[in-house]
Formats: sequence, structure tokens, C-alpha cells
Amino acid sequence: MPGTKLSEQKLADIFEVSRTLVRQALNQLSRDRLVTLEPARGAFVAMPSVDEARQVFEVRGMLESALVRQLCARITDRQIAELRTHLRDEAAAIARTDVAGRTRLLADFHAVLARMLGNEVLAQLLVDLLSRSSLIALMYQSSHSAEHSLEEHVQIVDALEKRDSRLAAKLMEHHISAVEKNLRLDPHTVDLSAALRPQG
Repeated sequence: MPGTKLSEQKLADIFEVSRTLVRQALNQLSRDRLVTLEPARGAFVAMPSVDEARQVFEVRGMLESALVRQLCARITDRQIAELRTHLRDEAAAIARTDVAGRTRLLADFHAVLARMLGNEVLAQLLVDLLSRSSLIALMYQSSHSAEHSLEEHVQIVDALEKRDSRLAAKLMEHHISAVEKNLRLDPHTVDLSAALRPQG
């Protein structure tokens, strides 16, 4: 979970590697903004701010709507079949309540689309954003159900199959916006003085 302390020694023991290797991995994760390194305190799973969460989803909306718009012009029937197989895997993971599996597959759907476009820079950028999105969803307890995500993915693939670039882009924007809207980005902060003042 966000905020979890990551002990170098514990991680080294779990993965049966040296602490040097763990330190290198933590440094890489820190560059990817998934881990926060604090002097004299150690490493912690990053805790994205509300502003950062909104910005991540804003960038994803811009990138991914443009991605599917371009993909419509060049997607092959074989790639459509590959996406249909991916959707079946998503549905199977949801049906057997495989939380880790469905979370990975639902996120991977977006990475698969990027790889199909053949733009490795875009694919890598999206993978980084998806990792941050997963952390944000953990931190802000997304109520966007896996079933809703799957339904929206099916609609996007239907639009891609029809080569309807305008509809595909609109559906992708709606999907990312719906995921963001279902995050609790406006946490109820209790005003201490109001909570402790005698009611009368």
C-alpha cells in the first residue's frame, strides 16, 4: 500500500539477493516515482498527491484517445482477434475473483493497444503512467468496478473493429474519465476545532 516502508534487508531476504541490488531497484523505482527515498528514514511506497493523480489521468486521457484514433487507421484483423482474447482473459479473471490477475490484465489492455501501434516510446510512457495509476487507485480506493472497466474495454474494441476512430477516441476518453471520477480524490477532512467544539 502507499506509504509502506520498504526495508532493504527484508527485500533482500525475500528475493534472496544482495542489499546492493535492492538499493539499485529502489533507486530505479524512485526515478519512476513509485518509491520515495527519504534521507535517514529509508524507502517508502510513494503516496501520490491529489494534484498528481488528476494530472496522471489528464495525460492518459490525451495520450490514449490519440492512440486509439491512430490505431483505427492501421489495426489488423489479427490484432482485433488478439484484443478479443485479452478481453476473454479479463472476463475469466473477474469471474474467478482473481484480484491481482484482473488488475494486471485491465491495466495491460492499455499497454497492448500502445504496443499494437508500434511506437515503443509511447508504449513505455504508457506503462509508466499505468504503474502510477495503479498506485493512485490503491491510495484513493477506486470504486470503478472491474466489471465496468471490462464493459468499457469491450466497447473500445468494438469501435476499433469498425475502424470508427471518432467513437474509439470518445469511448477511451469516457473510460479514463470514469475511472478517475470513481477515485476518492476529495477525501473528507475533518476540521478538528469543529469536531471538538461543544454542540449546542
